[in-house]
Amino acid sequence: MTRKIALITGASRGLGKNAALHLAAAGVDIIGTYRSQADEAHAVAAEIEKLGVRALMLPLDVADSASFADFVHRVGAELEDRFDSTHFDYLVNNAGIGIHAAFAETTEEQFDQLLNIQLKGPFFLTQKMLPLIADGGRILNVSTGLTRFALPGYAAYAAMKGAMEVLTRYQAKELGARGISVNILAPGAIETDFGGGLVRDNAEVNRQIAGNTALGRVGLPDDIGGAIVALLADNSRWINGQRVEASGGMFL
Repeated sequence: MTRKIALITGASRGLGKNAALHLAAAGVDIIGTYRSQADEAHAVAAEIEKLGVRALMLPLDVADSASFADFVHRVGAELEDRFDSTHFDYLVNNAGIGIHAAFAETTEEQFDQLLNIQLKGPFFLTQKMLPLIADGGRILNVSTGLTRFALPGYAAYAAMKGAMEVLTRYQAKELGARGISVNILAPGAIETDFGGGLVRDNAEVNRQIAGNTALGRVGLPDDIGGAIVALLADNSRWINGQRVEASGGMFL
């Protein structure tokens, strides 16, 4: 049986890396992207290949939509050359950054940076990728628990993710004719280097979040990697156009 192929943006670190490893362990070939740390990305590819699947890391700046046409062309060529395929099955729009700034102090530069990376980038990258996504494939966008609950300092970040949640429903509606399902996963607070590693490295922040989470702890990368595998699994095909939160019951 032909293995499935996933393209994951921001796959060289954090949740993207974890998702790549979980999908690889489930027998999925991986095409990942990274922005600047080539050595780190290629080390992840080697780690993935040890799980018995094929892996490739390609450079991509999701904030630079002008580069998408060339990137898509390269992906098409690599699919044929390395994966013996003309299409891939899963697109995971994971790449992103976190900016913590009070609403009253958020600059236009910060707003535009978040807009380009968190909304414009995945909007137009997905659009350009449509010819390479297999009919019956999946698109999984990534949101945040901060669209459901509000914490000071994340107004711009959460606004972009909220827009992605609306976009997900429209994508599901418009791509359904091709059998492509589209969902969005909203992680809660996770122990990674995201946002400078605040949740992971600040014991007080970690304690406060754990105390406000029904399962009594902060999330781990494996919690999200596992959720991504579950949402892309064949037996989850009927889940479509949904926001799925994976937060352990944070701020219920």
